[in-house]
Amino acid sequence: MSRRALLLALTLDVLGEPPAALHPVVWMGRFLKRARRTWTATTPRGQLEEGARSWLGGALLTGAVATLGNALPWPLQGALLKPLLARKALFDAAQQVQRALQGGDLPEARRLLAWHLVSRETSGLTASEVAGACIESLAENLSDSVVAPLLAYRVGGLPLAAVYRYANTADAMWGYRTPDLEDAGKAAARADDLLNLLPARLTALCALAAAGGRGWRVWAADRRAPLSPNAGHPMSAFAGALGLRLDKRDAAGQPLYVLNGAGRPPHHSDIARALVLARGSLMLATAALLLWPLHQRRRPVAR
Repeated sequence: MSRRALLLALTLDVLGEPPAALHPVVWMGRFLKRARRTWTATTPRGQLEEGARSWLGGALLTGAVATLGNALPWPLQGALLKPLLARKALFDAAQQVQRALQGGDLPEARRLLAWHLVSRETSGLTASEVAGACIESLAENLSDSVVAPLLAYRVGGLPLAAVYRYANTADAMWGYRTPDLEDAGKAAARADDLLNLLPARLTALCALAAAGGRGWRVWAADRRAPLSPNAGHPMSAFAGALGLRLDKRDAAGQPLYVLNGAGRPPHHSDIARALVLARGSLMLATAALLLWPLHQRRRPVAR
């Protein structure tokens, strides 16, 4: 779709997020909350079917509404694409965590990390672990919240970009392995996995290229360490490129995964380095998307 609209959306992103009443992702979240309240199934199969029907209904509605935007001029398409991205919000959140750590306010850094970036419990994290979790989230969300919607727009216009953002929001709200969501949220989780296969790998490759090739071996060795089929790609690329050991533990303190085990522990100053890498990665990803030759039908020339 329109290269100019894509660039405009990234430019407008510096203005921040629109009001909640006008934000399409907020609308998606409200739909998902209401849909969940309608679930009544008590069996695993019934919960799976309910969740899948709810997800599909929301995806069809989102795509249908967004289709109307494809006929608009490129400036309006760019304005509509902008709230489907979260570049500024992501970078600002990482900077807030860094400032709190730099000022020695570990409780505030933990609070900001939990509020903006991660769903894990943060109250027992050390300063190094907070910095590491922040960098992991920055890498993963660079793919999920910026590169992926841009790629979706480039391939399928506003409908695919909006459906992608809906799928990502549904996974964030339903994609948990808890008793009430293990089955009901399975369709949302699998759809998000599928839609992020290409963006996660593109983000990782751009990060490695932005780092001048550093981190290739870590990415090749550790990209499958996390359970997610996608998150390990950008996270391991960042770990290798920055020379950091990034890991995650469960509630009992047992390691869930380790990325770049030979790296050093993260420091709050590494968040700034990760932000530089994220910006470079995004520049390369944007260039790749702009140069990507999408063949479109040309109208026959009248003779």
